[in-house]
Amino acid sequence: MHLTHLPVPQRIALHWRGLLAALSVLALGGCASVYRVDNAVESFPRWSEATVTGQAPAAVPTAPQSYRFDRLPSQTRGQAAADQDQLEQLARAALGQVGWQLAEPGAPARWTVQVGAATLRLPYAPWESPWDRRWGGFGLMGRDYVVTGSGHVIWTPMFMPMDWPYYQRKVSLLIRQAGSGEVVYETHAAHDGRWNSSPELWRAMLDAALQGFPTPPAGTRQVNVDLPR
Repeated sequence: MHLTHLPVPQRIALHWRGLLAALSVLALGGCASVYRVDNAVESFPRWSEATVTGQAPAAVPTAPQSYRFDRLPSQTRGQAAADQDQLEQLARAALGQVGWQLAEPGAPARWTVQVGAATLRLPYAPWESPWDRRWGGFGLMGRDYVVTGSGHVIWTPMFMPMDWPYYQRKVSLLIRQAGSGEVVYETHAAHDGRWNSSPELWRAMLDAALQGFPTPPAGTRQVNVDLPR
């Protein structure tokens, strides 16, 4: 039987079944691919201002260097402390890639590092309409209904609103000279997208924030990091 011989509602149902099957195939085919974490990065080196009483300004440090983490009071209790533990572990790995190593407990360190992260969860992307999250945004489908060829409206509660949130994330690192507390390096990485939170995503953002360290280019730049799905 040709599709044109079927009633309009049945043709629409078959159309959607085919579309959903195609989307499933595409999703399965993309499992072995990568996804891109695109970051807007801006860094502010101020090594020349790192001074110690009675000494000349410090030169740009060359690896290896040792540091210890520094926390705000709000990052030292409860769940915030546990979250900070995980974030610092990721930052430790990222800093290790540029030759900076965490000092052993009780050992002196020339630098302190403060790392922070923030996430804003939006119900949909800034450029979207709330109605775009319904299946009805495609083809002959209405927002909660099907429009038949004769113009009749058939309500379809099975097409429920999709929960597809949008996230705005940011990480920051501040490096201070341990002796004076002077900030000598500040860097930020911001990423917007659909991806759920994961250690790999945050690590990618931290790697991006340290791109070009310790003498990064001036201004905001885009740093892309590709991760396996």
